[in-house]
Amino acid sequence: MNEKPAIGTHLSTRGRLGLVPERAAAMGAEAIQIFVGNPRGWATPPGDPAVDTAFRASAARHDVAVLVHSAYLVNLGSPAPLTYERSIASVAHAFSRGAAIGALGVVVHTGSCVTAGGRDAALRQVREALLPMLDALPDEAPDLWLEPTAGQGQSLAAGVDDLGPYLEALERHPRAKICLDTCHLFAAGHDLAAPGGVTSTLDRLVAVAGARRLAAVHANDSVDACGTFRDRHARIGEGRIGLEPFRELLAHPAVAGLPVVLETPGGPEAHAADVALLKSLR
Repeated sequence: MNEKPAIGTHLSTRGRLGLVPERAAAMGAEAIQIFVGNPRGWATPPGDPAVDTAFRASAARHDVAVLVHSAYLVNLGSPAPLTYERSIASVAHAFSRGAAIGALGVVVHTGSCVTAGGRDAALRQVREALLPMLDALPDEAPDLWLEPTAGQGQSLAAGVDDLGPYLEALERHPRAKICLDTCHLFAAGHDLAAPGGVTSTLDRLVAVAGARRLAAVHANDSVDACGTFRDRHARIGEGRIGLEPFRELLAHPAVAGLPVVLETPGGPEAHAADVALLKSLR
């Protein structure tokens, strides 16, 4: 419980995957998140074993934790059969590539039932898609890290309490973990900017999901106000959440030892500055 959170950032691979851990270390990052394909497409490109080996060696040498984020298009609750089938293939690809590069977890958005009244059917689809994958994961493979959304549309999980039914649909599988996004939580109505708001939200997560279910955090400030269901990220301390809630986040026992990864706007200099800022709050 005394372990410090590992502060990091999302980085582009820019066609040079093997160099990403070195770039991360140069900006002071202790964790990185990457895509393993086009985040806005369905392609499932194969990896290069030599590049994967170089990436793993570099990540180990620089002591950088690795996260994989699945494609944005993934929606395992979609009523459209083609979207559902493509989502399953995309998540399976992310697991395969994540295992090849030594990722700790694969972040997957919890999705939407798209139309009102379809929640139960959507959760059955989630169960049918993910339980076989989870049961088949080798010990060395990454875990599934479910990321609640900002509450737009017919979201299957946005607020912390939504995670209870979602996890029940997956039989609270031990390989199904949670990745919280601070901007998403704020947009969904958790007032992280209020005094004690972060602590009460994380305490509630532990009560709903369990003491070891949180696996990672996306640290993002919010352009928009609490409860607006708008997912627009701001740099740390420059949005509606503000600076002090992130200090509160990093001090919470549930976050001890976990990767806390930025998805904030800007280029490498901005990312390095935000990493340094979170480290100072830690």
